Amino acid sequence: MFKWILLLILIVPALEIGIFVWAGGIVGPWWVVFFIILTGVVGAWLAKQQGTEVLNNARNSMQYGQVPHEEILDGICILLGAAFLVTPGFITDTVGFLLLIPFTRHPMQQGMKRILTRMLQNGTITIFRR
Repeated sequence: MFKWILLLILIVPALEIGIFVWAGGIVGPWWVVFFIILTGVVGAWLAKQQGTEVLNNARNSMQYGQVPHEEILDGICILLGAAFLVTPGFITDTVGFLLLIPFTRHPMQQGMKRILTRMLQNGTITIFRR
């Protein structure tokens, strides 16, 4: 797992720089800066809106005595999406928006569940209970 993360840390910034240069050559550097700022503002608004909605849903679940499983995963996706949107770049912004928009967030959650289940079965991560 660590080697994949290290690979992403090395490759994604290089791709982002390449896309910046390419897009700057097509639309101009000021438009690229404008789009970076615009995606940050829209992403912050969307993260706040979605985060508030998920928090309210979690509160409602707990009031009815239910554990908010899905809401916790929603919150993790929203947090990751907001972090990706703060990072400048078109690739990270795309991933960030996919994690923030509810109907695209669900398939991402299913992938996260599969990865976590596999990691639990392999013993890569351990959950301690009292």
